[in-house]
Amino acid sequence: MKCSLVRELDSLDRLLRQGSQLNCAVIQGLDLSEVELDWKNLECQGAVFLGCQFPANVSVCDLIEKGALIFPAFSDLPYNPYRPELYSREELMAGWSEEEDLSVDKQIYDHFVKHGKKNPDILEALAERLHDHAVDDGLTDLLEGRVEKDGVKKVVAIMGGHSTGRDESSFRKVAHLASRLTAEGYFIASGGGPGMMEAANLGAYLADLSVADLDAVLDTLAAAPKYTSEGYLAAANAVIEKYPTGHSSLAVPTWFYGHEPTNMFSAHVAKYFSNSIREDGLLAIARYGIIFAPGRAGTTQEIFQDACQNHYATLGEVSPMVFLNSDRYTKETPLWETMNKLAEGRHYKEMLFLSDEVEEIVSFIKEHPPVPSDGVKSLDYLA
Repeated sequence: MKCSLVRELDSLDRLLRQGSQLNCAVIQGLDLSEVELDWKNLECQGAVFLGCQFPANVSVCDLIEKGALIFPAFSDLPYNPYRPELYSREELMAGWSEEEDLSVDKQIYDHFVKHGKKNPDILEALAERLHDHAVDDGLTDLLEGRVEKDGVKKVVAIMGGHSTGRDESSFRKVAHLASRLTAEGYFIASGGGPGMMEAANLGAYLADLSVADLDAVLDTLAAAPKYTSEGYLAAANAVIEKYPTGHSSLAVPTWFYGHEPTNMFSAHVAKYFSNSIREDGLLAIARYGIIFAPGRAGTTQEIFQDACQNHYATLGEVSPMVFLNSDRYTKETPLWETMNKLAEGRHYKEMLFLSDEVEEIVSFIKEHPPVPSDGVKSLDYLA
């Protein structure tokens, strides 16, 4: 029997009006205390209740005896482990002001540092894992088109250094690149932090602006170049106030790097506690390619993680790996040469591309959609 996933009271009402019971249904994070149900005769064999609230006269033990599995709500947490959707920037930044950061984002980070980042107790660790699983679910809903009702998204991820300033030429180039890709129908994803990641989400958000107007925004932001600069978030808010609507994009940050603020220009924020799940997942969803702007150790790690996914075709296809900035990848580091040697004789050799030009990269992404790996199973391929 196929399970029904219920995250809204309206969905529960539709399910019950169709004459269905809750056998094998998964009910996630709902307040059922005021819902009119015939609880006594309710069928719930195989049902799963995740963090739901029940009427005072309903015995949880009775539901368990009927075959339901109940995950109780956690107390004293600044986050909901059973949340039914991704975060928005508005939700995370609620409570923030220039005078004091009392945002939801900061409250969750402070709790994580105190209770969950190192050696969490079993309940805290369980709550974090349930939360990250819920974020996975929300991310799937977004990318499969159920949130914005726009079909499956063609995700291109942009990686790069978190310390890149808004006043640097590479920040400007990434913003223009993300703008062009968004205009071509791609959905931009980033690691959600400052630097190159902010440039990616910013460019996507303002994809309707002309080159000159986008440059004017970048000139304004450059007055507060680093995430440690005074007025950094205020400058981002000023841009959003001037342009209150824009194209959606995705940020995939983590509280593990909580000293870095989540950038303000993504409509959807898949924020994780586990950095390893977050990084591997971000690479996996970028089916239409990953662009590696200049970065340091973190970006280098992501290059080899992506290479591993392509090298062994672990996701059943190979996707473009684009290196932005010839000096960085041929002179300052040997990464371009290394990747080409690694890819010799492999499906993804033709998916490697090095360029300094926005339009060349856009053309390459358009001309190189993901290619099925044809189920290669030979031991030579796994060497």
